Amino acid sequence: MTQRLENAALGMAHAAALLRAGGLVAFGTETVYGLGADATDDRAVAGIFAAKGRPSFNPLIAHYPDAASAFAHVIATDHAQCLATVFWPGPLTLVLPRRGDCPVSLLASAGLATLAVRVPSNTAARDLLRLADRPIAAPSANRSGQISPTTADHVAAELDGRIDAILDCGPCPVGVESTVLDLSGDRPTLLRPGGVTIEAIEALIGPVQRLPAHGQANDGQALPSPGLMASHYAPNLPVRLHARTVAGHEALLAFGPPLPGAGALYQLSVAADPTEAAANLFAGLRALDAIGARLGLSAIAVMPIPDAGLGLAINDRLNRSAAPRPMRPA
Repeated sequence: MTQRLENAALGMAHAAALLRAGGLVAFGTETVYGLGADATDDRAVAGIFAAKGRPSFNPLIAHYPDAASAFAHVIATDHAQCLATVFWPGPLTLVLPRRGDCPVSLLASAGLATLAVRVPSNTAARDLLRLADRPIAAPSANRSGQISPTTADHVAAELDGRIDAILDCGPCPVGVESTVLDLSGDRPTLLRPGGVTIEAIEALIGPVQRLPAHGQANDGQALPSPGLMASHYAPNLPVRLHARTVAGHEALLAFGPPLPGAGALYQLSVAADPTEAAANLFAGLRALDAIGARLGLSAIAVMPIPDAGLGLAINDRLNRSAAPRPMRPA
């Protein structure tokens, strides 16, 4: 059975000891819960892929307690230094060239010459990283392709018995994963919208190139970033986007005043606030999936959300949740 650890001195120390010993520990950040392992230990990193059922071409983010620790393992550009000063600690991941002496397992970066690095703002997460005293690779703590967890209970529902421990850090206030920005090429490129808006980034460093909508296909080639799988964040019920009407056999994920007639309702934000909606998104998908199964509903209908600010990150997750799905293992 997976141990449930409290966010206190003894629980934190035990979690750090498990990580140093090559174990798998889920922990909360400001974005979602991550499934952590020693990023310098090939076998520990392989354990993440096994526990999640994650394809090895989908790289991981290495987490650090501060910018100096992160930039000791990657080559920091001027843009990286500037962004780190403003947005770290926080929900921003930077993809940068690995240094020649970078100790992070190549498995964590899918064999690429770059590495995705982040400094989370959650105090407990940074305390854990300091105690572990090594970079921690940590994708979302859920089965691959399914809904990201924003509470310790969500992690336990999917990974109990598959990992060593869960450090309960409370609910995640941002609720969607970090923004991923590639600074390894000639032009800054947004790989995944997230908790830091593209508008805020461009105000600091100028124009940023966007990837095509919905990211990249699952063709088995190494992806430059996590969060680019075409089908991801998917509940069991099919997802219908941009709903202007809803039927009684559907559950409704509402944004603003809800449409009438749904068989079940989860309100992301009655005030149509994208920040509140982002914090509630994954919990809402999980709740409607469970209610829909219990009531025999056929789909989750999602009301339109403006594609700006945090709405860009919300719509990215919703587009992937609604994409055609590969066969899931039994």
